[in-house]
Amino acid sequence: MSVKGAVMVPHPPLIVPEIGRGEEGKIQATVDAYHQAARKIAQWKPDTVVVISPHSVMYADYFHISPGKGTTGNFARFRASQVKFRAEYDTEFTGLLEQEAEARDIPAGMLGERDPYLDHGTMVPLWFLDQYDRDYRLVRIGLSGLPLSVHYELGQCIRKAAELLDRNIAVIGSGDLSHKLKEDGPYGFQKDGPEYDARIMDVMGRAAFGELFDFTDSFCEKAAECGHRSFTIMAGALDGLAVKTERLSYEGTFGVGYGICTYEVTGRDPDRFFLEAYRKREEEKAAKRKEAEDVYVRLARETIETYVRTSRKIRVPDGLPQEMYDRRAGVFVSLKKDGRLRGCIGTISAVQGSIAGEIIENAVSAATRDPRFHAVEREELDSLVYSVDVLGDTERISSPDELDVKRYGVVVSRGYRRGLLLPNLEGVDTVEEQIAIARQKAGIPEDADDIVLERFEVVRHQ
Repeated sequence: MSVKGAVMVPHPPLIVPEIGRGEEGKIQATVDAYHQAARKIAQWKPDTVVVISPHSVMYADYFHISPGKGTTGNFARFRASQVKFRAEYDTEFTGLLEQEAEARDIPAGMLGERDPYLDHGTMVPLWFLDQYDRDYRLVRIGLSGLPLSVHYELGQCIRKAAELLDRNIAVIGSGDLSHKLKEDGPYGFQKDGPEYDARIMDVMGRAAFGELFDFTDSFCEKAAECGHRSFTIMAGALDGLAVKTERLSYEGTFGVGYGICTYEVTGRDPDRFFLEAYRKREEEKAAKRKEAEDVYVRLARETIETYVRTSRKIRVPDGLPQEMYDRRAGVFVSLKKDGRLRGCIGTISAVQGSIAGEIIENAVSAATRDPRFHAVEREELDSLVYSVDVLGDTERISSPDELDVKRYGVVVSRGYRRGLLLPNLEGVDTVEEQIAIARQKAGIPEDADDIVLERFEVVRHQ
């Protein structure tokens, strides 16, 4: 078996004695478990160790694979420059991994290196492993802002490259859990922090990797975790494989969650193709959504599918409710893919002659002209989730006290600058957040106090 196993580990620098200077004793369970995990990797005798680190080079839409023949690093940043590392990269593996990713249209490769030196998300695991084994070559991979499904698929590419090269590999998913566990911790407290840690340790402790896709972006962001995508790539490398799982430890002593689990491959398991199962579930959900969608959403979907396939904008069709012909209103069309925003364009007040015309125009714009995203491609159409918001009239208000994030959208204006945020958005829980995001969209400084606030209600069609 080419993939011998994998480990999920944290990377607090203070766990290294030269850095912690005794503080590491406060997380002794993590220290002991780390040694246990490192010994297990050494027992697998890997030719190559693949480390996935959130502190390596990271891009929004690209996975960086560290290039070159090798690299060095030290803990000078943590006042321990005497702790040094020298690693030889498995260049044959990185080259083939890049080819496998390209074959699957996954944006990954060795371009765009900003810092050739080892990051602490890589060095902390290597410090433990080097106590027991130094006879390996390294592959170092960063994360991206792409969906979790794409991270998992990159893990599948890691496994495929190992099999093609007949390499015995070990995969290290490096990542801390929530950074929001305690009020007196370095990052403060958020209720989502302990919730995330309990949930991720349950999932990883059972090796129930299909459940990794169920964590929403907003939940992960509020928990301030840094390892979820690392763990997802690691899980992808184990796709279709039976594993012996051990949950070794969990601690949150310093307000940051540290979890350690090991996964030893014991054979194959046809019930553990988690990405395949996830995509099948998503297809079933999409079919049900299409059956249940109302005429507003159906018009947006048909507009986009026609435009993407033919470059032709449809005309306002017959057979719509009379309101869609007679009424004029601002409309926002939003697209999501894999639970993440894929495009959103709208108008605060009516520009077209009817709601139907407004939906058609803004649907095309959401799919092809949102500057935050590249244009929607034909292959994506079946995975898009649509919503259409029809805006009511805006009314000026004198205070944020007159807002309600669930009921009202907000328009923040200053001179010619005007930013809008819709109501009832996932991840926006307070009026303060709502106003701050609308300010940011308009380019209005945070300290500007001469702003005008307006509110509006919407009818949301999903």
